[in-house]
Amino acid sequence: MSPPRGLASVLAKSPSDVVILSALRTPVCRAYKGRLRDAYPEEMLGSVLGALRERHPEVHVDDVAVGVVLSELGGSKAARMALTHVGFPRETCLYTVNRACASSLQSIAAVAAQVSTGIISVGIGGGMESMTRNYGTKAIPVDVWPALRDSPIKDARDCIMPMGLTSENVAARYGISRADQDAFAAESHIRASAARAAGRFDDEIVSVTTRFQEVDKEGAAVGAAQTITVTRDDGIRDGISVDALAKLKPAFTADGASTAGNSSQVSDGAAAALLMRRSTATQLGLERRILGRFVSALTAGCAPDEMGIGPALAIPRLLARHSLTVRDIQRWEINEAFASQAIHCLRELGLEQAWERGTVNPDGGAIALGHPLGATGARMTSTLLHGMQRDGGDLGVVSMCVGTGMGMAGLFARE
Repeated sequence: MSPPRGLASVLAKSPSDVVILSALRTPVCRAYKGRLRDAYPEEMLGSVLGALRERHPEVHVDDVAVGVVLSELGGSKAARMALTHVGFPRETCLYTVNRACASSLQSIAAVAAQVSTGIISVGIGGGMESMTRNYGTKAIPVDVWPALRDSPIKDARDCIMPMGLTSENVAARYGISRADQDAFAAESHIRASAARAAGRFDDEIVSVTTRFQEVDKEGAAVGAAQTITVTRDDGIRDGISVDALAKLKPAFTADGASTAGNSSQVSDGAAAALLMRRSTATQLGLERRILGRFVSALTAGCAPDEMGIGPALAIPRLLARHSLTVRDIQRWEINEAFASQAIHCLRELGLEQAWERGTVNPDGGAIALGHPLGATGARMTSTLLHGMQRDGGDLGVVSMCVGTGMGMAGLFARE
């Protein structure tokens, strides 16, 4: 029996396909106290870009898009410096992208569009973020146009609502209990811990050699700075339990359900993917090294005060574009900005059983691994593609909610 027309069309290969040769990331580490706390965002980006260049020295990269949310001046100068520092020629251009939590997925989609339309032949889409250096008060708008703060349009005012309050809104409006959130968070750590122990992240991680100085509980430096090589994620909590998570106090409102334990971790990291046309890969003799294929991506808007529901809006539209259903997707990476919104999206999409089977975030998500804003989309893409190569499945989806009220979703095919 032949597959449905939509599925057959998506799975069909063509010389014009946008394919991904490599998708790599640094370890993702806890901000402020993790092993990358003293690393610069461009230092982490340089580690990933350098690894891509070393693995594909025969490839000339035309353009690089870097997702970045918090860095000074949009990170453009620092990212360009990192690009040239690791050996890319001055002819390789670079720009930065900021679509909040979806920035590096947007970078991949932007480069894919450039390749697809013939603007470039080869490009890199990725992202970087040091939340240690740039988060906190630096990320909170303190000087906003007064007309917006006092706007009669609620959505305009809500664009600066703290993300934690949007999580509480989703929990209250859609009936997500504290117990369900803690259980979801514990499972994220359990899965990520098992994946790390089994070496399932090894092929996607590039080590970072950087400086590091220990800090005490108050964040004060302890001892002398040293040079270390960071090789693994350090936010995953081995042996975490629901009971332990249940003891944590609400983080955003006194009577809320979102805590530091069932929300995504503030993190540092970088990630990137190398894209080109299939015909270019064939010409370069690289067709056997294709990891996967970018199919398409889209965004959908929602109310800023419940921005976490974004994936529940973006994913159905993405699937409908290709005449697909959720049953056609074998692996899902849905960002765990907060357990509240992740649970709601699973319920709304009919993916609760897929979550229980382990086809949604099978190796854990941002609650355990962390959420370095500008790098998360590319990190998830790397985890998706390497996971599909290892475990099988033809199609996978990467999706996340986006601050100010959006969701983004990208569709990928295994080679």
